[in-house]
Amino acid sequence: MGSRLRSAILALLASFFLSGCVNYDVGVNFSSQTSGEIVQQIRLGEQLTSFSDAVAQAWLQSISKRSRSLGGRTRRISQQELLVKIPFNNGAELAEKFNAFFQPVPQSEGDDKTGIPELQSQLHLSQNNFLLIERDRLRLDVDLRPLSVISANGNVLISPGDLLTLQFRLNTPWGAKQIEAIGAEAQQQGNQLVWKLKSGAENHLEAVFWVPSSLGIGAVAIVLLVLAGFLLHAQLFPSAGVEADRSSSTV
Repeated sequence: MGSRLRSAILALLASFFLSGCVNYDVGVNFSSQTSGEIVQQIRLGEQLTSFSDAVAQAWLQSISKRSRSLGGRTRRISQQELLVKIPFNNGAELAEKFNAFFQPVPQSEGDDKTGIPELQSQLHLSQNNFLLIERDRLRLDVDLRPLSVISANGNVLISPGDLLTLQFRLNTPWGAKQIEAIGAEAQQQGNQLVWKLKSGAENHLEAVFWVPSSLGIGAVAIVLLVLAGFLLHAQLFPSAGVEADRSSSTV
């Protein structure tokens, strides 16, 4: 009975994941040290919506609901396309929101299930502040092996590359430099690094980038203003300094 049920589920998945099923574009935009957003653009293939539009729309609705729970907003570009934007205020919040979105709390028995495998990913960001600038190192691990649809005898029912086309973009003010990539293929596009992830495999990527430190710049600006105030005061009221020196010597 178990093998028959497994075969039925596999057959359903194989028929569901048609060629060109989903194009998933994920981006992290760093505007500054204290401002940025996670941007996702999901485009469903016509074959998918034609075959099971109800399931596809349920999946898009679950994405919208998850993004709103993280303070994000969504926009339906078309019936098959969804744009998601989730803001963050610092590196720690970026990692927290990114991981919360792609690693949701397991559903309870009463929750609706779309039957679509979730992406398994983990993002880590380490930051080092050098007063006026900040050095960030981003590491992302994405496991796309669940996309493989394999029969009971080990035969591949459908190629993982046909199920999902996934790209990850990193956009920073001064550009980014790739340190390491496994599975993923990187391409530089101006200040943006774009990785095309390999379906059906584990993907690992690391990159380093620099951003201006608004806190450090603000602190230096305050110090300079204070020094400028002292110098200006000394130029406008030079006698005040002389009187102060005489008073101290008299005492």
